[in-house]
Amino acid sequence: MSLVIVGSVAFDTIETPWERREKIVGGSCTYCSLAASYFTRPKIVAVIGEDFPKATINLFKKRSIDLKGLKIIPGGKTFHWQGRYGHDPNQRETIRTDLNVFENFRPEIPASYKKADILFLANIDPDLQETIFLQVEKPKLTAMDTIGLWINSKPEVLLRVLKQVDIFFGNDEEIRMITGERNLIKAGRRILGLGPKLVILKKGEHGALAFGRDFIFSMMANPTEDVIDPTGAGDSFAGGFLGYLDKVGGFSQREIRRAAVYGSVMASFTIEDFGIDRYKTLQPSEVQARYEFFKKLVSF
Repeated sequence: MSLVIVGSVAFDTIETPWERREKIVGGSCTYCSLAASYFTRPKIVAVIGEDFPKATINLFKKRSIDLKGLKIIPGGKTFHWQGRYGHDPNQRETIRTDLNVFENFRPEIPASYKKADILFLANIDPDLQETIFLQVEKPKLTAMDTIGLWINSKPEVLLRVLKQVDIFFGNDEEIRMITGERNLIKAGRRILGLGPKLVILKKGEHGALAFGRDFIFSMMANPTEDVIDPTGAGDSFAGGFLGYLDKVGGFSQREIRRAAVYGSVMASFTIEDFGIDRYKTLQPSEVQARYEFFKKLVSF
């Protein structure tokens, strides 16, 4: 099996009520691939500037992440996002966005990626997401994520992409924006009617819901007293979820349920430190131990 992730590799400036961090490594592709690397060897398609730290490139290599699709622009500056969190980690405010090399990003899928079994389109411009389908052979499973910016500015293109994917990842705000439905159960069902076979509703500290055509599965979040930095939790969830499915090579309801637990596990590690710092020390044994802890949490 093989997993290809198309998204952003970036710098984030994060402000919380307790601390501020300048230009730490982030981006949807970064979080997703690192989380997935605990289950499989993900391949990434993204763009960075010459200012991107070599230490992070080495971390990617250490985690066996395939970098053939990572384009480095000589003299360019890496995409930068700045955001502020309040006391409620589920709410954040965008302060500044510097697209830099990401402004002219046109995903090019390397030849060795074209037969991917699983394709994940992270939250990039839906126009770009749409072009990727023309560059790959029919994957066994396709998934996508998005953000409010694209839902508001490019709804028609977004809906076209949505029709072509098997799995949609979205939080409660995004799913409500797409459907206009306040009730999340009805909203999830409406998304299924737009094309996907599975909808993963990310609910932050309240866990996640998986909507299938004939089932609903609820997964709680890890009980955490201190959320250091919630940035990237959703992308880490997607990475754990898709990485596990790529590892087992199956898409049964049973495997989807387990994948949702592993997604929650990886998201729970991400929020324990700023940016990707937790992944610098995270061991596979810790991932499995927390998975077993999750099983105990929901058994009765």
